[in-house]
Amino acid sequence: MTDLLHNARVSRGQFLRLMGGLAAAAAATACSTRPETTATTGGGPVTAELKFIGVADQKSAMDELVAGYQKVKPAVRITASYAPTDQVQTSVRTQLGAGNAPDLHVVYPGNGSAMSMSQIAKAGLLADLSAQAWTQTIPAGFKPAFQLDGKTYIYSAGSSVIGAVYNTKVFEKAGIEAPPATWSEFLAVCDKLKKAGVVPIALGAQTPWVTQLITYALVPSTVYAKDPTFDDKQLAGQATFAQSGWRQAMEMYLELQKRGFFNDKPNGTTFEQQTSMVATGKAAMAIQVSAVLPDFRKAASSPGDLSMFPVPGADDANSVWIPAGVVVGLGAGAKGKNVEEAKAFIDFLGKQESINAWAKAISAIPLTQDASSTIDPAVQSFLPFTKDRAVPFMDQRWPNAEVQPVHFAVIQELLAGKSTIDEALKKMDEAYQK
Repeated sequence: MTDLLHNARVSRGQFLRLMGGLAAAAAATACSTRPETTATTGGGPVTAELKFIGVADQKSAMDELVAGYQKVKPAVRITASYAPTDQVQTSVRTQLGAGNAPDLHVVYPGNGSAMSMSQIAKAGLLADLSAQAWTQTIPAGFKPAFQLDGKTYIYSAGSSVIGAVYNTKVFEKAGIEAPPATWSEFLAVCDKLKKAGVVPIALGAQTPWVTQLITYALVPSTVYAKDPTFDDKQLAGQATFAQSGWRQAMEMYLELQKRGFFNDKPNGTTFEQQTSMVATGKAAMAIQVSAVLPDFRKAASSPGDLSMFPVPGADDANSVWIPAGVVVGLGAGAKGKNVEEAKAFIDFLGKQESINAWAKAISAIPLTQDASSTIDPAVQSFLPFTKDRAVPFMDQRWPNAEVQPVHFAVIQELLAGKSTIDEALKKMDEAYQK
């Protein structure tokens, strides 16, 4: 998922006030574990060949925009391939370190993962994009996700949210007339779905990045609604995971499991299986990032039956906050042979028409908007929260790339009954201090 620059001086409250009405960005970032595929542009004499390695969620947007770029620059060939997120985090990072990285590659906003903007830019491995016109339109609150030391190193088309992707037909058949607005209502909905013979929540925890999404959906309400300055305090050593609402969020996570609201063996269930369960009506919903909503729709016979709603992490509807974040983007390798051509392609992506096309392909809220911009109806219910009740994805301000994989692991351990919440939070606090 994505991560904010760890030493940013922008508080979460400032971040949100400066967002200019957009949902806050991220992680996530959404990711996929579909097998690698390849798309190539060609035709006519080729003066430059660019290689791009991304994650599968980027494929539909890249296919469209690469084709568009071919019309503008027919002599430039772009070959794109896609790998699962977990592979990208290791293989591409290794290539970067070895000096044989692709010309263009996936980059996660902010800080906190091995492939995040801050981590790679610090190593001098990302080309500076600051001279491009689109970078001047980045909302002030988004800048920590895009920039290091005032320079822009990542392109991203917009922002996504985390919530419940749900099958409206399944809800209707179970007699559920409207999405829940409080935690108690959410539990009641899950209970009703279970009694109707449907798995309330599909959880694909075998895919590591999926493990984090339920805590990410709950923590805005259990932590930041109560203390919007939590990140600043944690960075200053004045707050910890163990002594915060993170404990309550994990208790709520396990409550869902104890009440039988997940599918059997979530640690043995993949993201693809999770997607299929909801798309086919075997499960009612999945807690996911909006950027993968197109994957759910592709798997459904009736794509229009799939929508989203915010996960209510509090019993007071006015205390429900949501997570939002800059979606996974891309950067140009600073040491590539075709760095100027790679930067030129990113400049093309920064045009409003390209931003709109990419955002539409992944159900994101465009980074900048004009009369031609559209927002997926499924995420409309999140927009009222973006004014003052939304926070960036949790890893955006973690100070290193250690915490996120520990978070993945401890959730799997909790689901398997091999750890306690105390032990899980202790491991996360230890990773944070590294």
